Amino acid sequence: MNNLQALRTLAYANVRRILRIWIQTILPPAITTALYFLIFGSLIGSRIGNMPGYEGLSYIEFMVPGLIMLSVITNSYANVASAFFGTKFQKSIEEIIVSPMPAWVILIGFLTGGIARGVIVGIVVVLTSLFFVDISINNYFLTCFSIIITSLLFSLLGLMNGIYARNFDDVSIVPTFVLTPLIYLGGIFYSINILSPEWQIVSQLNPILYIVNFFRYAMLGQSEIEPMFGFSLIVLFTLIFSGISYYLILKGTGIKE
Repeated sequence: MNNLQALRTLAYANVRRILRIWIQTILPPAITTALYFLIFGSLIGSRIGNMPGYEGLSYIEFMVPGLIMLSVITNSYANVASAFFGTKFQKSIEEIIVSPMPAWVILIGFLTGGIARGVIVGIVVVLTSLFFVDISINNYFLTCFSIIITSLLFSLLGLMNGIYARNFDDVSIVPTFVLTPLIYLGGIFYSINILSPEWQIVSQLNPILYIVNFFRYAMLGQSEIEPMFGFSLIVLFTLIFSGISYYLILKGTGIKE
């Protein structure tokens, strides 16, 4: 089997799955984002005014990068976790494993779906935000790069969740009890500058804080944390989890057991 043909087939299947059920994969983030803007942006944000620590930025402008990252992270993670576990549950993963398809093709094929969903949802959220606020992007290259690499990073994490999951409950445990609290405490709706020194230290232990702030810097040109540290953290985690994911698929963890 030609490896590139196999990769195209697997990647196409994962991307087509997203588009086929777009009412479940693409539409909900747009509706959720609109509600966030209506409640937090228009109603609460109008009373806050300019965001403390961000010169010239209103609260609703401060929210935009955070809401984009919220959607990118949750959707890229959920897509790969559910897709990979779904193939295990339906036993179709066995056909993939017994084929001459190498581990790196399987890895990239599933990750393509997560990246595609993360990027598509990110674009949808940006378009939705245009109805509520004028957006002026500071650095288009860094903004696009941040969305893509964040989608890749959380697609890897979703893949690892799907590998170890033994039932549908296992797929939802990590997003519900780990990922969601870290995201909402990652500086999406508030600046850590308004926290007490003790809580600032606690917040700085949250890796998603650095991811959100790097994207905020790329998009708005302002950040409360050194942006290059966030960039380095994302790249480092992506490389580490890429190696781990490749090893797990190569070893057959959660598949051949």
